[in-house]
Amino acid sequence: MRKYVFIGCGCFVGAILRYLIEGIKITGYHENVPLNTLFINISGAFLMALILTVAFEIWVFDSDIRLGLTTGILGAYTTFSTMCKEASTLLFQGDYFSAISYLTVSTILGLGAVYIGIVVAHEVGLKLLQKKKNDDTVNGDESGVD
Repeated sequence: MRKYVFIGCGCFVGAILRYLIEGIKITGYHENVPLNTLFINISGAFLMALILTVAFEIWVFDSDIRLGLTTGILGAYTTFSTMCKEASTLLFQGDYFSAISYLTVSTILGLGAVYIGIVVAHEVGLKLLQKKKNDDTVNGDESGVD
């Protein structure tokens, strides 16, 4: 039951974040590609990869918290269905180039964001492990085990 509370609270936060970011008007931007949704999906892909890499490979934390952050917040924050609806709208308007560009850029940047999220998580994790090892050595605990 606890996991459902974490997921529900996360969904509440993620949906509000998405709504707020979708409402931001970009001054001087007059193209058809929806940049707000693109930003939401790319940042969500990065954060999902970062959090899951940390959770499974670097610093194991409570599965309910992990579900709240990923399935809850990021599941409600990112929006595949909105991306598809916006691309379909562009197609029905006859703006084929913008629709294809939007889907292509979303896919490439999304995969790139996931890759960067994994790399950042590994780099930060290595630094934290090295710092802990150095701290343990300075404190006289050379085994590195608490």
